[in-house]
Amino acid sequence: MIIELHAIQSFAPNLLNRDDTGMPKDCVFGGHRRARVSSQSWKRAIRHLMQEEQGLGQAFGKRSKRLAHDIAQRLEGRGWSADDAEPAAEAALVASGFRITKEARSEYLLFFGPAELERLTALCEQHRDALLADNPPAAEFKSALGHPGAVDIALFGRMLADVPVHNVEAACQVAHAISTHRVSPDFDYYTAVDDLRPEETQGADMIGTVAFNAATYYRYAALDVEQLAANLDGDSTLAHSAVQAFIDTFVRAVPSGKQATFAAHSPPSLVLGVARAHGCWSLANAFLKPVAATAESDLVSESAAALDRHWASLTAAYEQPSEAKIALLTVGDQPTPALAAHRVVSLRDFITALQT
Repeated sequence: MIIELHAIQSFAPNLLNRDDTGMPKDCVFGGHRRARVSSQSWKRAIRHLMQEEQGLGQAFGKRSKRLAHDIAQRLEGRGWSADDAEPAAEAALVASGFRITKEARSEYLLFFGPAELERLTALCEQHRDALLADNPPAAEFKSALGHPGAVDIALFGRMLADVPVHNVEAACQVAHAISTHRVSPDFDYYTAVDDLRPEETQGADMIGTVAFNAATYYRYAALDVEQLAANLDGDSTLAHSAVQAFIDTFVRAVPSGKQATFAAHSPPSLVLGVARAHGCWSLANAFLKPVAATAESDLVSESAAALDRHWASLTAAYEQPSEAKIALLTVGDQPTPALAAHRVVSLRDFITALQT
């Protein structure tokens, strides 16, 4: 089964996701400049919110260049000295097929599940002398990888360039969020005054500018439930909980970029969910022609109406499987006549409708 999630979400001035020059990320779509928030930014927000709030225990991986340090700490917790634990942990990762720098870090971010970290730690205990002699059984350490048992790895996948046999195909695809309308960046000119400056001193003690924008975004993700279950080694209970947690956090998670300055915490105004046996429909083309506010309606209402019209056109042309489950959650009475029959009243009802 594929579960698709679509959202219309409007933010007041924000800098949720910026490029290497500090500018809000953007793109050209339909021949017009749009605001953009990268899929990586939103996936990170979803992953962190899932881990914090969804009661999935320790079923999350660690993504770091410093996993040797994590293994060393585990060994120290089992009575090893730091002088033995640190070189043994580094040797364990080298034996597993990864290169370690002189700073005791891997060359790129490794994404390991809790089961893999525990197996590597147990092998360090078993082969302590061989590790400290820099002669560990590489085959055993490489076999410790695989079956990570982590919800976030199962959802978002991983690539291990040095040991590709243990790559994990992502069960979830997340699109870059794009504004439904044209957007140009704005700039905030700010000043700051030194609290301890002499009274006779004039002017500001710091001056600068920060780029930002305000936009209504279309967001989209697709989750392959069967692939998720396979990535979790057939644990149907954990997979069911992960699906529920992903739907919930897709709706509620917001990227953390520059939030201390802008406090952009607006929830979606519309969320559409579709569950069907196969096939995916992004509705981004509803916004090939940018929407515009009018005297009678705002960008959210115009975006909801455009999405609804596009949905009606797609279902007329391609039809929707009779067994498909559809749920629509809106804040207020958005103009969605084609989808109105699928309206639910709460996020809890929305999640239940897609999983029943």
